Amino acid sequence: MEETPQTPVITIGLNAGQATFGYSMTELKNLVEANNMTVVEEIQQALPKPNPGTYFGTGKVEELATIVADDGIDTIVVNDELSPSQIRNLEAGTKARIMDRTGLILEIFANRAQSREAKLQVQLAMLQYQLPRLHTSASQRLDQQTGSGGGGGFTNRGAGESQTEMSRRTIQRSINHVNHELKEINQAAATQRQQRERNQLPSVALVGYTNAGKSTLMNALVREFGKSEEKQVFVKNMLFATLDTSVRQLTFPDQKKMLLSDTVGFVSQLPTQLVKAFRSTLAEAANADLLIQVVDYADPNKESMMATTEKTLEDIGVTDVPMVTVFNKADLTEAHYPNRVGDQLILSAKDPASIDALVEAIKEKVFHNYVTADFLVPFADGDVVAYMNDHANVLATNYEAEGTALKVELQDVDFDRFKKYVVTE
Repeated sequence: MEETPQTPVITIGLNAGQATFGYSMTELKNLVEANNMTVVEEIQQALPKPNPGTYFGTGKVEELATIVADDGIDTIVVNDELSPSQIRNLEAGTKARIMDRTGLILEIFANRAQSREAKLQVQLAMLQYQLPRLHTSASQRLDQQTGSGGGGGFTNRGAGESQTEMSRRTIQRSINHVNHELKEINQAAATQRQQRERNQLPSVALVGYTNAGKSTLMNALVREFGKSEEKQVFVKNMLFATLDTSVRQLTFPDQKKMLLSDTVGFVSQLPTQLVKAFRSTLAEAANADLLIQVVDYADPNKESMMATTEKTLEDIGVTDVPMVTVFNKADLTEAHYPNRVGDQLILSAKDPASIDALVEAIKEKVFHNYVTADFLVPFADGDVVAYMNDHANVLATNYEAEGTALKVELQDVDFDRFKKYVVTE
């Protein structure tokens, strides 16, 4: 199978003194590569603040135009979100397509979305991004990318005011339609979550930066404690390899059960439109009993990644859910693993001992409502014994004249349910 040719691009960033500038430019390169592009030249400019008209200084725009003309490169990717007029002016000044960071991430999401919900969420974000950009050629390309479902595929270059207004109404109708469809999907998802809550299963959500290893960690847990190998989730060494939230049930050897969800990864400067659009998908995190923040321990920018994750969680309203921080990919460092200090755990998702250490940390957090008690169940109530064997951790079983004697670790709700069988001293 032939590889898809990579589109050559120039990346450019404005350094206004921010401490994370170098890291953000590296991240931009990774995003470009995730979008089947390759960086052939990187241009940086130090300015105290952006030029309101062209974002970059006049001399830098002229330099870009020369590079575009000499090297035949027709796409420039900018490390910030630009205003519609800045995109329009830069395209006019460089004679190249200008893609800002937001447009790049939206394009990646559009190419990766698989489920109906993810496709609708991305479509909504793209439409919201398009709305103020009807005069730019970038919006025209977005129209073409969203196709028949993304606002009609209309063209705005050179259109008159009446055409612009008609296009704006068309986009707004599309937004309303997508919102309606997402509302129905969200209601169905909420019903599923309510059903799981009625089943008394605690919920644990994996959150963190894209490509930190969340899916690899989830697969390791599913292989060991899940129902079948078919429940594996997609893994690839790429930013935003997966967009859909996956939920799997885990059953541990002591019969404790929980739900584990793998959410969409975060990235710095995640477009506001996407954060809003994926709010329902991230509801798994908001409704979780425990968050596991997965961090790439081998990445020198891990502190910034953690700050981004925590800021994104705050933006979507997830502020009071207990969290365990997992520093993954320790096998790529010199660190000893698994190693746990409080709610922080250094591990490798590829290491069985690390998975065991993580499971113990999870159990401490989400199974605190378990009690241990002695029961004596009459032989006539054999269904109670069967239930305990299937849903609780039976520590000892003895058969006595009056019935089956059990020492059991079980949920407090089950303890209350079978309290009449408790042996009191």
